[in-house]
Amino acid sequence: MDWSKVLHDLIFDYTLRNVALGSGMLGIVGGALGAFAVLRKQSLVGDAISHAALPGIVLAFLLTHSKAPLPLMLGAAAAGWVATLLIMRIVNTTRIKFDSALGFTLSVFFGFGLMLLTFVQRRPDARQAGLDKFLFGQAATLVAQDVLAMTALGGLALVLLIIFWKEFKLLSFDIGFASSLGLPVRALDILLTSLIVLAIVVGLQAVGVVLMSAMLIAPAAAARQWTDRLGVMVILSAFFGALAGVSGAVISSTLPRLPTGPTIVVIAMGIVIISLLFATDRGLIWNWARTQTNRRQLNEEAVLIDLYALASQHPDLQHPHSASALQMMRTNSGVTRNLENLAARGLALSTGEGYWALTPQGTKEARRLSQFLPGESADHTGHSSPETVEVG
Repeated sequence: MDWSKVLHDLIFDYTLRNVALGSGMLGIVGGALGAFAVLRKQSLVGDAISHAALPGIVLAFLLTHSKAPLPLMLGAAAAGWVATLLIMRIVNTTRIKFDSALGFTLSVFFGFGLMLLTFVQRRPDARQAGLDKFLFGQAATLVAQDVLAMTALGGLALVLLIIFWKEFKLLSFDIGFASSLGLPVRALDILLTSLIVLAIVVGLQAVGVVLMSAMLIAPAAAARQWTDRLGVMVILSAFFGALAGVSGAVISSTLPRLPTGPTIVVIAMGIVIISLLFATDRGLIWNWARTQTNRRQLNEEAVLIDLYALASQHPDLQHPHSASALQMMRTNSGVTRNLENLAARGLALSTGEGYWALTPQGTKEARRLSQFLPGESADHTGHSSPETVEVG
């Protein structure tokens, strides 16, 4: 891949520039607001809202007879908002659980949208052509007008997110405390969900109603692996979303017949997988490496304490003992390797023929570690040592 040509096309190629800008805006808005959906354990809300937006798109076309992006987005937002309020109403006034209300609303709205779409496509005029692209998205058809509409709605969502940042933070982590402060919790909940609706609407034309929930959740899930701070998580989530959007646009432009929307989603999921594996603190590989390091350190400390226990039976704490004697005190293998690692740390030294002794530094470290062991007593040397030594 010629990166100089890709960079040139990103700046000067009209189609690629629009697709990259639109996809990047989708990633930023979806990632930033998706962080709150993930933290509030409402990941599937995005799926329900995106599917519920379909009838709003078709009804907006029937009312305006226009496929201009702004009316269709407003129609999608209205339908998604109504679906959200319906879910909340069902949960608050009935005994139906949240997931059941979610699935019910998703199915009904999406089915109604497909019915309307089928009806519209059977009309004799050709103005309805292309409405079905909202099912799976068609980012390659984005024009400057679409990007401006996406930027306007997305920018509005981000501005409101910044204005109500403290309130949304309280709502996400301690709704009871927020209520005790007198905050309008229900109104804030509706506002935050409405912003998520706007984020979904921004991406419908790019990735469609079927895949949009992935763009809401995947960047946030990836960002969650790297940090415990909300502000950092939101910024990382927005960055991962933008990275997936722009990368998907570039890759789909360089490979023939590769759809942009699914490519963006696949890259987003790739970012999630990389984060799950390599993120510090939470990454699987990072945790495995840390576990191995801790296990090795514990084994070395156990051998050091055993060597100290044997040395404590002699007036001279630097009295050498054989590795075989230490091996009898350990149920695990690798005593010699642990002794070599201790020697590398300056805590033990080899006296030849398989015998090992503590260094002054090793004696001090072993005495410190022994203080945390249960059942200690002072031996005849005046040094603290374990009361019993496990052999075998």
